[in-house]
Amino acid sequence: MPYINIRVTKENGEPTAEQKAQLIEGVTELVSRVLGRNKSSTVVIIDEIDMQNYGLGGESIKSIRERK
Repeated sequence: MPYINIRVTKENGEPTAEQKAQLIEGVTELVSRVLGRNKSSTVVIIDEIDMQNYGLGGESIKSIRERK
């Protein structure tokens, strides 16, 4: 059973529910085509990361972007 975990940052109202549905469908199709795995047993998890929970160089990305 393939288990795929996608991590994306939450920005500007994205990803939307429609975008997440497209990701789930597309990744499932890709795994089925490339690895020959059954779509019905493919698990796709999308983790949304808040920009305040994402840092670079000791500072949150939100702070870095607000400064620019």
